Amino acid sequence: MFELINTIVAASTVWQFAFAAAGAGIGIGLIGMKAAEATGRNPGAANDIRTLAIILAALIEGAFLLTIILGKG
Repeated sequence: MFELINTIVAASTVWQFAFAAAGAGIGIGLIGMKAAEATGRNPGAANDIRTLAIILAALIEGAFLLTIILGKG
């Protein structure tokens, strides 16, 4: 019985990592898409848009790494 529970917990951890990675990838992709769109609309603000996009992408990656760290515990 306990082996089954341990297997289910291990499988749920794998799914947790998979969904976190997929969510982070989609989020960063959307940020890149919207940053490119905003730069096309207003080329004068390209530096500010790029800086904000990099910061937001780093925050998403941080949330993903936090998921991995907490999921292993």
